[in-house]
Amino acid sequence: MASVANDPNGYKRICFTGGDGEPKAIHLGKCGVKAAESFKLRVETLLQDLELNRAHDAELCAWLNALSEKIHKRLAGKRLVEPRAAAVVVTLGMLLDRFDAAAAVQAGTRTTYLQAMGMLREHLGESTPLGSITPAHADGWRKAIAEPKPNPANKDEPAKVLAPATVAKRVRVAKAVFRKAVKWALIPSSPFADLRAGSMSNPDRAFYVAPESIRAILAACPDDEWRAIVALSRFAGLRCPSEVVGLRWGDVNWERGRLTVRSPKTAGHEGHAVRVVPIAPDLRPILQDLFDRAEPGTVAVVPRLHDPRLNLRTTFAKIIARAGVKPWPRMFHNMRASCATDWVERFPAHVVAGWLGHSPLIAAQHYLQTRDAHFDLATAGVSLPGTDDEKSGAQSGAPGARKAAQHPTAPDRTDSPEGEEDACFAGVSQADAGGCEAAAMLTNDPDGIRTHVASVKGMCPGPG
Repeated sequence: MASVANDPNGYKRICFTGGDGEPKAIHLGKCGVKAAESFKLRVETLLQDLELNRAHDAELCAWLNALSEKIHKRLAGKRLVEPRAAAVVVTLGMLLDRFDAAAAVQAGTRTTYLQAMGMLREHLGESTPLGSITPAHADGWRKAIAEPKPNPANKDEPAKVLAPATVAKRVRVAKAVFRKAVKWALIPSSPFADLRAGSMSNPDRAFYVAPESIRAILAACPDDEWRAIVALSRFAGLRCPSEVVGLRWGDVNWERGRLTVRSPKTAGHEGHAVRVVPIAPDLRPILQDLFDRAEPGTVAVVPRLHDPRLNLRTTFAKIIARAGVKPWPRMFHNMRASCATDWVERFPAHVVAGWLGHSPLIAAQHYLQTRDAHFDLATAGVSLPGTDDEKSGAQSGAPGARKAAQHPTAPDRTDSPEGEEDACFAGVSQADAGGCEAAAMLTNDPDGIRTHVASVKGMCPGPG
């Protein structure tokens, strides 16, 4: 079978005859007698397993797995075991590619992911082994992306600096990437786990778009579709273009003054794929004009947005300039934020949050704005409409005058159509016609959600 041979200076080797009948030896180096005897017994077991073509038992497998790479190679060289498979070193690039392939997100979110992952590749190195990345590397990466970046092509240009909100967004993506690495058992813990992201709100780019500015812009719009795009963003708080492009005439409930809005951004969150928004008095005539002039068979409220060649931001900037209004940052976002600011001064926060399609906390962080009018009211000792202080100041007549200028309160219900009703609306277009009989079939709808089908052109008298 096998034997232990003693070499000079305490060296040991295991001698045995291989399956081919040739004498072989495995050098162990310096080791004790007991260790050499134990190794010899396991070599004999390996020889027996090979001769009988049987699997190794659990104890022997555990012993083989615990062997150093050097000794295991010696056993493999004598054909006692199969060579170990080369260990796959997972690199940062491999993780980022896998994360990108597994991310089921909208196109805009994927662009944000790719920007953050590009910064990880650039700073940490695509071929860097994942296990070698430490919290110190994470801290260094965050510091690097927040530092000014000079333009190598033009040194006279000011250095570009990422806004704190953008840095926070990049950090959150990086933390998500490494959380996935832990979940996929690629690393035991995330080096980005304790990295501070910061706030993603950016008050420096907040801007309240006043109603008088919007009126000038609406007057400068080239057609009804552009007026609808502006009004839906400013007076209904729709995200543009993602929510405006999906709006259909079947979503307009003329009788109850409501819009059913589908949000691709929040579609992945349970209960947030669809919401109902009030049709404000400033919005209604604009939608009415667009409806009256729409071609028969039109389904989309704003068909122009389905044209991939449309450069929405550039065209809107030209309209703003034509209106003589000073442009503002984040043009469409700030119109939505201005709508939220107006709403929250008249309606409870949870109602406004429902109309906007997110939580009151998100509204406070990213949408609600402080206006000069708030300071003017505070310094003049005049309260906002609807507060307790307003009642005590009624003698001055100012609160009453303000109330008279307000629009009527919209219905406070936010019922969303059921899936079956939503399917009914899918085919409703501006050209649907079938007489009042079709409308009569829907009168049993207790919420009136579907009664707007009756007002579609050609069926019954249109909305007032």
